[in-house]
Amino acid sequence: MALSLDRLLMQALEAAPAEATHPALPPPSPLEMPVQSLKAEPRRETGLIPPTRGLALRRALVIGGAVVMTAIGGRQMYLVLNGAGQSFLGWAVLVLYVVLFAWIALAFTSALGGLIDMLTRRRRGDDEPLPALTTRTALLMPCYNEHPARIAAGLQSIYESLEATGRLDQFDFFILSDTTDPNVWIAEEASFLALRERTGGAARIFYRRRAKNTERKAGNIADWVRRFGGAYPFMLILDADSVMEGATIVRMAAMMEREPGTGLIQTLPVIVNGTTLFARMQQFAGRIYGPLIAHGIARWHGTEGNYWGHNAIIRTRAFAEQAGLPILPGRAPFGGHVLSHDFVEAALIRRGGWAVHMVADLPGSFEEGPPSLTDVAVRDRRWCQGNIQHAAVLPTRGLHWVSRLHLMMGIGSYVTSPLWLIFLLFGVLISLQTRFVRPDYFGDGPSLFPNWPKVDPVLAEQLFTATMAVLLAPKIMAYIALLFDGRLRRACGGGIRAFGGVLVETLIGGLIAPIAMLIQSSAVVGVLLGRDSGWNAQKRDDGRVPVGAVIAGYWQYTVFGLILAGAAYAVSTPLFLWMTPVLVGLGLAVPLVLLTSSRSAGRALRKVGLLRIPEEAASPPSLQRALALYRQLGDVEEEDAMRRLIRDPALRQHHLDALPPPRQRGQGAIDPNLVVGCAKLADADDLETAWAGLSRAERSAVLGSREGMELALGLARAA
Repeated sequence: MALSLDRLLMQALEAAPAEATHPALPPPSPLEMPVQSLKAEPRRETGLIPPTRGLALRRALVIGGAVVMTAIGGRQMYLVLNGAGQSFLGWAVLVLYVVLFAWIALAFTSALGGLIDMLTRRRRGDDEPLPALTTRTALLMPCYNEHPARIAAGLQSIYESLEATGRLDQFDFFILSDTTDPNVWIAEEASFLALRERTGGAARIFYRRRAKNTERKAGNIADWVRRFGGAYPFMLILDADSVMEGATIVRMAAMMEREPGTGLIQTLPVIVNGTTLFARMQQFAGRIYGPLIAHGIARWHGTEGNYWGHNAIIRTRAFAEQAGLPILPGRAPFGGHVLSHDFVEAALIRRGGWAVHMVADLPGSFEEGPPSLTDVAVRDRRWCQGNIQHAAVLPTRGLHWVSRLHLMMGIGSYVTSPLWLIFLLFGVLISLQTRFVRPDYFGDGPSLFPNWPKVDPVLAEQLFTATMAVLLAPKIMAYIALLFDGRLRRACGGGIRAFGGVLVETLIGGLIAPIAMLIQSSAVVGVLLGRDSGWNAQKRDDGRVPVGAVIAGYWQYTVFGLILAGAAYAVSTPLFLWMTPVLVGLGLAVPLVLLTSSRSAGRALRKVGLLRIPEEAASPPSLQRALALYRQLGDVEEEDAMRRLIRDPALRQHHLDALPPPRQRGQGAIDPNLVVGCAKLADADDLETAWAGLSRAERSAVLGSREGMELALGLARAA
């Protein structure tokens, strides 16, 4: 598949669009930097970016080690199956096992490299002086129907933290809204004005809303690059729940200045502010196991790192030059705009010769996680579709082989769930076949000796133990790394409490795993059947789900577990006992989801010091400030958009100033929602009744046009 990557670059190099610029926005600034290759300039080591020396050897050890482990595991599985391996089910189980074991073997060897890196590499001290900066960086906050108070709290915390570093003059802030809810839209504008008032940042905090969220988040960023990217050599991408320390941002910008051939630097965001049991398990796993994983992949990814979509700094030139996303052929869910854009953008930036780095040592990068398994399922449905779309990107010419591996691993992170399910079912079928189907000892041809189709139970037990050891080894490695880090160990409550947290997370996570396997399997099947996931705002707060909704959503997992348990018990008691972890997790699906989405359960474990992370023990200043601001700003009831505009003259004037000029004749198609909305307003006697009769899309269209606002305000004045 050939990608037309010049599309975004050409648009970025064109003159500013004819669209009017809001007084609160800086003038459009297309990219005017000379078109020259910066990638040939020499690298200057920063001490944070992993060295490239010995990279080929590290890759050979990680990937070669995984291949050797997989070959050994495959041979052992073949011996376990014995004669059963000659049947269709036997060969299917063997192939599935090899594929799945290769997946966990690569995770094992990568984690082992991370452990070596964490134990041997010199760490940067937090007391090192901050570098001076000579270039400007834009902090971009894309948002889509998010709570405005959350956005304002995070940005104000980052603003104040940067101000404390003395480097604030090198940074500007952009709220890039793709919001479609009219009430949230006007609340965003009010929140933006209040944020500028509180910080005094009128000269460096800007707000822009797109009328049409074409290409979603990727299109949102691309629109900013086309209009304003030329004024900012670097852009730092945030998410709606992102918080970053000012010192961290300054160091990232300094790294980009010192590494002129680097196109993107990805930090390791720490999940924080979890209150439910599920959220606290996630943040504990991310805080304890995450650094090991990040160090491991940084060690062998080298200059071919990956991008996770936020809490990363990007060279604007590299993005505009290389990261124009294609529209995939066909219809959704396989075709259309790329949903999971970040992996593809990293691959394209690297294809252009720019380095992409993961910096695992840099603290001060935070995000929040979904509060419950149900919320993860909603988000994962979209991510599943986006990652499966990457299959169409894989054949793209010129991609680095490590970038292709990233894309395949993204696909595999979802495809492995149905593969594990099929592997499990085929294993039960083999046992049923052995138990109830009479074997053919001599086959069709002449034979002097019978064929004994018997699965070796002793060897199977040994292989199962070895597989579980490989699967769980990264957690043990992460705990070992924690023991050697005195500050982290003490912040987690000591070695014993940290070990207790590992046990709790492993036990409950193991019970949830088969439920998650079925959720992801159903998501994959849904995509393959052609169901589009759409794009919904993520739930970030309380994880409480009504009991009735949980029962309605998870009863089928319990039924499936009972059926599987009956089949296993029909074969033999040992098989039933061997499958107990899977069967218990499925059988208790409903109470497990209720328990893990409970805030009281999360608080109870926190009270006894389990699943504790350093950010709970001593919250960084930026996190404390963001949380305090959110509590202060978030306690406001939602207000109707038009009522708020009429009540607040300053907000109304700002909104009117931000609208595009009146549409001229022949200037493109008219939005039918605007036509209908204006017609309803023109026929109405009072604004309140007319406004109540408009749909959400019609309200947004009226709010977004001067003609519509004139009609609405005329009715308001008449009243």
